[in-house]
Amino acid sequence: MAKRQETKGPTQRQLRVGEIIRHALSQIISRHEVDDPVLSKHVITVPEVRMSPDLKIATCYVMPLGGKDIDLVVATLERSKKPLRLAIAKHVRDMKFCPELRFRRDESFDEAARIDALLNSDEVRRDMLSPKTMIDTSND
Repeated sequence: MAKRQETKGPTQRQLRVGEIIRHALSQIISRHEVDDPVLSKHVITVPEVRMSPDLKIATCYVMPLGGKDIDLVVATLERSKKPLRLAIAKHVRDMKFCPELRFRRDESFDEAARIDALLNSDEVRRDMLSPKTMIDTSND
């Protein structure tokens, strides 16, 4: 009997279902299909949805435009889980069940800004221009 190999990352199925849920959720939020005054005031981006291995839980990473009122938006989405889940079930008909939704702040934008600031810092510029970092190719 062959041993099953451990996978480090998400499976193709998890990625595919996460992308389907992400598209449906983005459409629902942008079309204001769930009536909520907080959600209708913000332009919300859904950059990623991660599915659990059994596809029963969808962790949705969200960010309002400019990062404005992020805590309020995430709290509102958490309160609106049930109508959002019903709307997703209507949009995605070829799934056996609709996953439970969990909403989290997307921190990838913050991380990218932190890396940009680090790369643009004086210390990094100095290190990049120092002669020690230059590779000597004259011996080739």
